[in-house]
Amino acid sequence: MYIEPFHLKELPFRLSPDPQFLFLSKQHARAKAYMESTIWFADGFVVITGEIGAGKTTLIESFLREIPQDVVVAQINQTQVSAVDFLQSLLAQFGFSPFKMKKGELLVTLNNFLIEQYAAGRRVLLIVDEAQNLSLRVLEEIRLLSGVETTKDKVLRIILAGQPELNAKLDAPELVQLNQRVRLRFHLSALSQEETAEYIRHRLAVAGAAEREIFEPDTFAEIHRYAGGVPRLINTLCDTAMMAAFTNDRDRVTATDVASAVSELQWVEFAARPQGVGATAAARVRARREPFLPPLARLQVLEGGHMQQEVALLPGRIILGRTPDNDLQIDSRFISRHHCQITTTNHASIIEDLNSTNGLYVRSVRVHRHYLRDGDVVLIGKHELLYVDERLAHARGNPNDTLPEIPTLGEEDATLAGEDLPISIPTVSPRSQN
Repeated sequence: MYIEPFHLKELPFRLSPDPQFLFLSKQHARAKAYMESTIWFADGFVVITGEIGAGKTTLIESFLREIPQDVVVAQINQTQVSAVDFLQSLLAQFGFSPFKMKKGELLVTLNNFLIEQYAAGRRVLLIVDEAQNLSLRVLEEIRLLSGVETTKDKVLRIILAGQPELNAKLDAPELVQLNQRVRLRFHLSALSQEETAEYIRHRLAVAGAAEREIFEPDTFAEIHRYAGGVPRLINTLCDTAMMAAFTNDRDRVTATDVASAVSELQWVEFAARPQGVGATAAARVRARREPFLPPLARLQVLEGGHMQQEVALLPGRIILGRTPDNDLQIDSRFISRHHCQITTTNHASIIEDLNSTNGLYVRSVRVHRHYLRDGDVVLIGKHELLYVDERLAHARGNPNDTLPEIPTLGEEDATLAGEDLPISIPTVSPRSQN
């Protein structure tokens, strides 16, 4: 990788939500202040919304690192659940084993716990991430929980975070009582061009660049033009641009490297992408390309030898992980929140670990980056990823096909593609994620 040539301590543009890399723009600072207000006021909900990749989860993780010790926190990320499932998950966060309880027992246990915590001088905070997936019934259940009170105070503080459609859901006529209890609403919009430059410099400084300017001044406008000020897209574009500079033996990223990255990712300008509430940036790009390009490869997700789902791989990058904000969600406690990414070009696909707990295994060897070949099986937690390359099939099936054939992987190509970096770790049973 490019860490050593750029004299960095770590990768600056990882997609995992690392609180130490949090860039507090004016709006992110304001959203964090609203979250902090829930510690002192228990008289209503705080709702934080933003598009996928806006930094909501990173903001939550940073906030959680700083809360006082007398605050008891439950954080719910799996939100496509029934009301009973939600109540069970909430009690499990508080240390109970509630999975055989009926709804009445769940409510009594939860109410008693909240009152006990209040009597002991502790504050209880519930944070629901990806709250836009909650059903109206579950949201109504949360409203009822917010009504648990003593003679003087409410005893449960609540933060709901989610994509913009959460606001539309809260405005539904069926949730008018819940809507009246929303004390603060804030939407995280995209970064400005100036903030985009500050964001890039901030992440590089945290990664070890200090005051060194790694990106040329004329790159920031181009990055903002294609990433639209969305932090996750900025990370993807900057990471790819740094790889382009590295492969061209440059220690600074130029506008040429950014253009190469845009070409590799096959992005259009952000303003030209299809817009729509809740649509991910990756989905918008795929929506533009899918009618015109056949898939270059396919990824099958198997569990116990049975295929659970399949995704077509087009030029670009997809993220795999446990939470719904990923391009490909694998709902398993053995999968990290953002477990790995797959980058696909016309010539190749590369899978890369995103500092997951259980890692990636190919032929019983743990790898950090792996150049995928047709028929490869990657072990990820308790699941297997079967890679099926479609490039040769397209070339053979249509002699006029303009897609380039897959080149023979020589020594230099393997280095640039990111060949396996084996880690001397024996095959172990995956650990459950918290």
